[in-house]
Amino acid sequence: MNHHNEFAKLSEPFRALLGNSGLNHQFYDLLPIPIEIFAPDGTCIFVNRAMMEFVNASDAGWVVGTYNLKHDPVCLAIIGQENMDKIFRGAACSYADFPVPIQDVADRGAIDEKPFEAAIMDIFVLPLWDGDTFVCTTCFFTVKNMYQGRNDIAMAQEYMETHWQDEFDLEKLARLVGLSSRHFRRIFKEIVDETPLEFYQRIKLARLKERLLDDKLSIEQAFEACGVDSHGAYHKYFKEETGMSPSEYRKANTKK
Repeated sequence: MNHHNEFAKLSEPFRALLGNSGLNHQFYDLLPIPIEIFAPDGTCIFVNRAMMEFVNASDAGWVVGTYNLKHDPVCLAIIGQENMDKIFRGAACSYADFPVPIQDVADRGAIDEKPFEAAIMDIFVLPLWDGDTFVCTTCFFTVKNMYQGRNDIAMAQEYMETHWQDEFDLEKLARLVGLSSRHFRRIFKEIVDETPLEFYQRIKLARLKERLLDDKLSIEQAFEACGVDSHGAYHKYFKEETGMSPSEYRKANTKK
């Protein structure tokens, strides 16, 4: 791609904004979504007010000029080396259901107190090029779910959010948080007001709805992408919860 030509297509005022880091950062600081900007070497060069408020940080020095995304083993383990390389080659990309490493932020002394026990985000990564030179990459974070309360229950919720394609396994979840399955199920129900299975099914249903709206997938492929059989029990569950068959749902929620 000729990035210089793509940049030239933008309006003059917007090109001026992108080309002026001061104005750029002022603009991002006004946006109500968490944003971080990274230099090509991985060093954080900007964090906006919404990100500071999200993690309950009072000083941008915890990240700006000191934190390097490429060298963070926690984030690297979550997104993988291949994706990390893609980001810092200057590619535009996105990542769904990213578990926020808030405990790691706390362990690094960046915050005095965790503002939540667990959270799930979607990340949109947009690079900025000056001609053929990769200048920086901007990460926009959309918070999908945030969990407060007991750490063990929040951990189980986060795990189900990020492993929704796996089969539901109550025993495995209970072991993950160090509780007996009976005790775990009771406490989860008390705190979340639904059983672990109901919570898991709600997540899976939401993901299935998303896949059904993708007209590139057949109904069967949408179910397969969610790890369930389109002719099995989940087909019945879908109809019970939505009042429509999968094909009726797709027709009612997609543009003609």
